[in-house]
Amino acid sequence: MSAETLPAAAEVRSPADLGLGDEPRRAGPQDTSQAHLRAKLDAELRVLLATEAGTRSGRDPEDLHQMRVAVRRMRSVLRVAEGRDAETVRAELKWLGTALGEVRDYDVLIAHLRDVVDRFDDQDREPAALLIALFDAERAEARRRMNQALGSSRYDSLLIAIAELSRDAEVRSTPETSRLDAAQALRKPYRKLTKAAKRLPEIPSDAELHALRIRGKRLRYAAEMATPAAGKKQAKRLGSLVKAAKKLQDVLGDHQDAVVAAARVRAVAALSGAPPVDFVAGRVVEHETCRRTEARSVWPDALAAVSALASRMVA
Repeated sequence: MSAETLPAAAEVRSPADLGLGDEPRRAGPQDTSQAHLRAKLDAELRVLLATEAGTRSGRDPEDLHQMRVAVRRMRSVLRVAEGRDAETVRAELKWLGTALGEVRDYDVLIAHLRDVVDRFDDQDREPAALLIALFDAERAEARRRMNQALGSSRYDSLLIAIAELSRDAEVRSTPETSRLDAAQALRKPYRKLTKAAKRLPEIPSDAELHALRIRGKRLRYAAEMATPAAGKKQAKRLGSLVKAAKKLQDVLGDHQDAVVAAARVRAVAALSGAPPVDFVAGRVVEHETCRRTEARSVWPDALAAVSALASRMVA
């Protein structure tokens, strides 16, 4: 099934519309890896449906955040799924993630800018408000495009395809009787994270650190996927790894947010043509430069913590 041949559908917005059960699928330590794959898809699809209305309205930015996280987790889970249907859904989830990501990036940027300029002197508050208003206008246009995507038959067809996989997805090259093994689940994403870290120069570029963050996030999702199938002791270790990976993700996320904020503020200020706005923009850029420098000073320790935990689990 290609992206072009996903089934057309009327609008679907609830678990019942998609033929999901009243309760989420469950999978425990004695269940097969296939059962865990299906349960994870079922759970994340329900998150997608539960947060869609809030995402559309924009009343609470957290809805969009959780919807986007659900998309990322499903894409991560489907890396181990068998068949062209799974590959197609992964590609379509990437499309959806892109549609959601633009607005989410503006939400993060605007909230951060408001926090930064709130510390400014009174005489700088008005030009700061003008600067933020420019980003608000851009976000409104991005939200229009996002809601257009969420109202499309392509989106509805994607929901149906995910629901189908939550009932019949198969794990690649894994027999029905096999159990989900934490070491096996972590080995590949940990190896890729380690290789990416070793390739970094003494002073990594912003893009290289952003790519490292993505590797760390994939390791975190793999650990989350493996946790329900683990015994009590192993689940505790996985929980520690998830926390460490999240810290690395947060540190490198702050770095990336600072880089993006500085670049976007410079670009918008250049178009404003108003000296007071330019002055405030300069103060914001200076703040983001310091934020970037701070993140660069702490990410190696965060990475070391992840490596120490993960290396023991994959040995």
